[in-house]
Amino acid sequence: MRRISLAALVVVAVAAAAYGLIEHFPYSRNESKVGRRVIYYVDPMHPAYKSDKPGIAPDCGMQLVPVYEDAGGTASPASPVAQLPPGAITIDSNSQRLLGIHIAAVQKGGAARMTRVVGRVLPEDTRTYKINSGVDGLIKQTYNDSVGTIVKKDQKLADYYAPDFLAAASGFLAASERVPGSVGKDGARFTPDFPGTIAKEGARSIQGYTNHLRNLGMSDEQIKRIADTRELPENIDVVSPVDGVILSRHVSAGEHFDHMLSFYEIADLSQVWVVAEVYQEEAQYLRPGTTAQITLRETGRHVQARVTDSLPQSEAGGGTVKVRLEVENPSYLLRPDMVVDVDFAIRTSAAITVPMDALVDSGEHARVYVEHGEGVFEPREVETGRRIGEQVEILSGVQPGERVVTGATFLVDSESRLRMPASAKPPAHSAGKPVDMHEHMASAKAARDSM
Repeated sequence: MRRISLAALVVVAVAAAAYGLIEHFPYSRNESKVGRRVIYYVDPMHPAYKSDKPGIAPDCGMQLVPVYEDAGGTASPASPVAQLPPGAITIDSNSQRLLGIHIAAVQKGGAARMTRVVGRVLPEDTRTYKINSGVDGLIKQTYNDSVGTIVKKDQKLADYYAPDFLAAASGFLAASERVPGSVGKDGARFTPDFPGTIAKEGARSIQGYTNHLRNLGMSDEQIKRIADTRELPENIDVVSPVDGVILSRHVSAGEHFDHMLSFYEIADLSQVWVVAEVYQEEAQYLRPGTTAQITLRETGRHVQARVTDSLPQSEAGGGTVKVRLEVENPSYLLRPDMVVDVDFAIRTSAAITVPMDALVDSGEHARVYVEHGEGVFEPREVETGRRIGEQVEILSGVQPGERVVTGATFLVDSESRLRMPASAKPPAHSAGKPVDMHEHMASAKAARDSM
């Protein structure tokens, strides 16, 4: 019985030793199957690094790849990278996470999408009025005329003294006395009680004096008052021509002025413009009448707008155009120079697209990095088309369903160009000096190990 137990222990010990050898040399089983001998091991990303033992590459933490002796006695690497196009690189999933590399599918389609841009509120030029005088004078008083004040039509803003008005107003009174009749609402239309050449000439004379007073800066309301009261005014009133908001003010009480001075600028803000800057590729979809949504940043309120009939204005060298929108603004929610968000619904035609950050563009050439098996990325030159939001159209080079690198693309590109033979190197891109990915991965690995 003792002999049987001893024999069993020996068998167990031999089996354990054999298992330990197999586990210690993980490639021995593969060697026995294929009948080839492992010469050395290499870093799959830096084939110049060699080791006579299996293990982990010291620079990037990737598994070393065995190189076998083929039938002719020469080295034959087992890594699939050797059969890939020039510039292809391998990055394991752990390193991809460390470097922030992301993958996105190439897409094809065209559908309505929302795009948000920044807009600025402006008063419409056809609803903006400047008040000035055609004479020299003295500002006597101003009335509640600060910039930003909401005013009503014919509201008195200031009054001034100007001697030149006296002669014109006296002529107006004399002419109106010679032609009996009623005074119209605008102070300029008189209906004589009798026909005849004298009455017609008198009416023309009244109209001439009325136009002269208007030209000097007197309002129709004050001209009518002179005709009604038959009295010469002591001062000339400055009144608002519309319901609106005072945009600028250039007068003060007691100030002498000349006829070139602009007293006020007043805008009717019941309807305003919003000017938004969009990419040229998107502007073609924003036809007159296209609706948009305006969002006030301070309150989050929404207002509807529509693209005007005006042609977009291109920004020199910027690849963008300015689109103008009309917005109803009866409550004065929108004020001049206010910054708002503008949301457009854009319906694009079908196109093959990739994210903008997947593209490496040198100006003359553009390329992306296509996933060629798990962890393997191949450089591929592409022809680009229009930009559609955060996507760019690809005219040739990739197909829908392929997957491309979208994060840390410049690192992948730098390593690819370092690995590529000199005769096959693509032009240097705008990122500048190539970045050694191994240094980045080693730094990332060291940072991770220190945590």
